[in-house]
Amino acid sequence: MTEHRLECPPSLDQETGRALLDQAHRLHPAKGDVLLLDFSNTGSMDSRGGAWMVAIAQELAHRHAELRWEGHQGEVANFIDLIEPGLETAETKHHREEGILEEIGGRAYKYAGEFWEFFNLVIDAIYWTIVGPLEGRGFRWGLWIDEVYEMGVRAVRINFLMNFLLGLIIAMLSAAQIAKFGLGIYVADAIIIGFTRELAAIMTAIVVSARTGAAITAELATMKVQEEIDALRGMGLNVAQFLIAPKILALLIVMPCLVALGMIAGILGGAVWGILAIGIRPENWFHETLLAASQGDIIQGMLKALCFAIMIVLVGCHNGLRVTGGSRGVGLMTTRAVVMDIFFIIVIDIIFATVVYYILDSSMTF
Repeated sequence: MTEHRLECPPSLDQETGRALLDQAHRLHPAKGDVLLLDFSNTGSMDSRGGAWMVAIAQELAHRHAELRWEGHQGEVANFIDLIEPGLETAETKHHREEGILEEIGGRAYKYAGEFWEFFNLVIDAIYWTIVGPLEGRGFRWGLWIDEVYEMGVRAVRINFLMNFLLGLIIAMLSAAQIAKFGLGIYVADAIIIGFTRELAAIMTAIVVSARTGAAITAELATMKVQEEIDALRGMGLNVAQFLIAPKILALLIVMPCLVALGMIAGILGGAVWGILAIGIRPENWFHETLLAASQGDIIQGMLKALCFAIMIVLVGCHNGLRVTGGSRGVGLMTTRAVVMDIFFIIVIDIIFATVVYYILDSSMTF
C-alpha cells in the first residue's frame, strides 16, 4: 500500500479542482493505495470545487484506492462535511459469475415460489367454483353468462374452420398412402379415430388457448397494472370469486361443446376429400365412419377437453396476476401464458396416452 499526498490550492474552484483531478490521475494510484489531500493552505471552496473532489473520490473507488483528507478548517471543513456522503463512495463491485450450483438453486427457489403461488390460486379457484356456491356464498351468474358467450359462441366459427381444414389435410395425406392399395375407404376410419381421440381436443385447445387464454391473461394483467385488483381486495372482494370462478365454470361447459363441434368438423372435412377426391359414395363413407366410431374414444376426447379447460383458465389467471412492468409486462405475460398453454396441452396429452394405452390396456389384457 502506497500513500500519495497532494496539497490543495488556496482556493478550490472549477479550474483548480480540474487541475487537482489531473494530478491525481498522474499519480496512477493502484489497488489499496491511499490518496491524502492536504487542505492546510486552502481558505475557500465552492460547489464546483466540491464536485471535482467527488470526481476524485469516484475515480479512486474505481481503482479500488482510498481517499483521505486532513488540515481542513473553517468554511472548507463545513463544505467537506456537506459533501462527505458523496466522498464515501462504495468500492465498485465486480460482477461474479454464478456457479452451476448457485444458478440451479436460484432457479429452483424462483420456480418453487411460483409453484406455491399457483397452488394457492388452484385452492382458491376450487373453493369459489364448487364449495363456495354450495355454501351459499354467492356466484356471479351474470358474468358467467357473458363468459360463456365470449369463450364459446364467438369461438364457434374459427374452431369449426380450423378442425374442418385439419380433417381435410389428414384425409389428403392418408389417402395419398392408402389409396395405392385400393383401401381408400379406410381413410374414414383414420379420420374419426384421430379426431375423437386426439385431434379435435388438441386443435380446439390450441385455438382456445390462443384466443381465450390470451384474453384472460391480458384482462387480469391490465387490471393488475392499473391497480384494479388491489382496489377489489381493498373493498373486501375475493379475486378468485369475483374474476376466476366464472371463467373456470364457463370454459368447463364450453370446452366439451367446442371439442364435439371440432369432431364433427374434422369428420366433415375428411368426408369432403373422401367423397369428392377419392370418389367414395357418401353412404359408404359415412357407414364406415359409424362402424369405426367408439364410445371410449369419444369419452377420452371429452375428458381431455375438461382437463384442457381447467389448465387454460388457471394458467391464464396465474400469469395475469403475476404481471410486472406496465404495458410491456402485459404483453410478455400474455405471450408466456399462450406458450405455457401449448406446452401443458402436450403434457396432458402424453399423460392420457400413457394411462390409456399402457396402463388401462395392459390391465385389461391381463
